[in-house]
Amino acid sequence: MSPRVCAKCVLPETFPRIRFDKDGVCNYCRDWQEKGSRAKKAEDYRRKFDSLVSEYKGKSSYDALMCYSGGKDSTYTLSVLKETYDLNILAVTLDNGFVSSQALQNIHNVVERLGVDHIFFKPSFPVLARIFRTCATRDVFPPKTLERASTICTSCMAIVKSSALRLALEKDIPFVAFGWSPGQAPITSSIMPNNPDMVRMMQKTLFDPLYKIAGDDIRPYFLEEKHFSGDYRFPYNIHPLAFLDYSEDDIYRYISRFGWKAPEDVDANSTNCLLNSFANVVHVNRFGFHPYASELANLVREGYMDRSSALDKLRQMENPESTALAKRRLGIA
Repeated sequence: MSPRVCAKCVLPETFPRIRFDKDGVCNYCRDWQEKGSRAKKAEDYRRKFDSLVSEYKGKSSYDALMCYSGGKDSTYTLSVLKETYDLNILAVTLDNGFVSSQALQNIHNVVERLGVDHIFFKPSFPVLARIFRTCATRDVFPPKTLERASTICTSCMAIVKSSALRLALEKDIPFVAFGWSPGQAPITSSIMPNNPDMVRMMQKTLFDPLYKIAGDDIRPYFLEEKHFSGDYRFPYNIHPLAFLDYSEDDIYRYISRFGWKAPEDVDANSTNCLLNSFANVVHVNRFGFHPYASELANLVREGYMDRSSALDKLRQMENPESTALAKRRLGIA
């Protein structure tokens, strides 16, 4: 029997700490209604970002470091920062060994058309494979971190975010940008100054579990003590899609002019990664809910996606070919 699902969003009864009222509406929907929607705050955050751009633009060799996965949202974010805000951008792509060939072609097309500098960062695959295999079989991170992403994705994003922050510090880049949708992170975190003490605490939460798996091999991907010495200016983290207009249909149309095409070998919730299907399967089997449930529920609440479309995305079978590919490459029976 399928689990009960909230009558307004798409969160199932298996989601952590969920409760339903007499109308079948979950506590997360009720809390969202009390706090007020993103639309009421978007204009304030747009003005704040405009002010920061005016303050920092042109003061360093690059205005922003873009964590560029090649997916639709990061592609759109990159194009907006370049075309609307005219920022000088260094785009950085983490090659985790599972980037779709079409996504690789998309990355090439987009950075060429936009005229932005770009770096591929490819960590040692044996190190990544060891981490991904362990994440597929063990509870590596605190339970709270797994409400919004799978264990495998959390480990990958930990390396992305920490490596990007390290590079931004060493190049004195004032903004580190992410292509997170309005459903992935709240608007209140869309413009966030990186406080050294906060970064140290958050890094420890992610570094310590990964260090237990891979040891010193992961040290180059994280900040060292010298980065907290006071000689570096910590950048702002930004994810502009939280305060800009967001429509998946409009985004697809907009980025198609760069030669961007949706990969056909990924799952319904990814537009770049061949590991995502396997990560989703592992998460559902171990925790009883889909790792994209939280993001899609937020998109439904904010009116960016209708409930039936979100349910379809959660119920679609994961891509069997990419799931099998991931298991083969990771050496998992």
